[in-house]
Amino acid sequence: MKYNPEKHRRRSVRIPGYDYSQDGGYFVTICEKDRFSLFGEIINNQIKLNAIGKHVQYWWYQISQRYPNVELDEYIIMPNHMHGIIIIKNYGNCRGEVTSPLQFSQQCPSLGKIMAYFKYQSTKHVNQLRNTPGHKLWQRNYWEHIVRNEMELNRIRNYIQNNPVKWKNDRYYQ
Repeated sequence: MKYNPEKHRRRSVRIPGYDYSQDGGYFVTICEKDRFSLFGEIINNQIKLNAIGKHVQYWWYQISQRYPNVELDEYIIMPNHMHGIIIIKNYGNCRGEVTSPLQFSQQCPSLGKIMAYFKYQSTKHVNQLRNTPGHKLWQRNYWEHIVRNEMELNRIRNYIQNNPVKWKNDRYYQ
């Protein structure tokens, strides 16, 4: 079905006017396109990643290699989705700079650019592994939450750490 803006009113889930490249913590969730358990399984309340899950994990770690001002905090890859905390530390150096667009995007990435990099690279390499060129791995977009303070950060870390224990009650469980 062709996209029709009158029928398909895609709304952004982002906060209008918010600068997603500014310093701060962001809690993200991304789901496998069809919610299939492609990344591994939960055994004894712990995730056991398969080869695909290990590829996803590898590309998650590559985020901080690609973007040196980005730190990865707590994360978990579940059988059909993942949660992670991304901390952007631009130190306020990304406004009004004169630099090339490529250099700027690597030094001052937005959350959207970071997620696009991760999803593209992980999809490309998982497709190479599975011999499924052009197959979509992830759902369109991702869910994000801006981490407001240390107490909230610790609550989210706890949620991520305990996610495998609660797998059978998870809304993404299949």
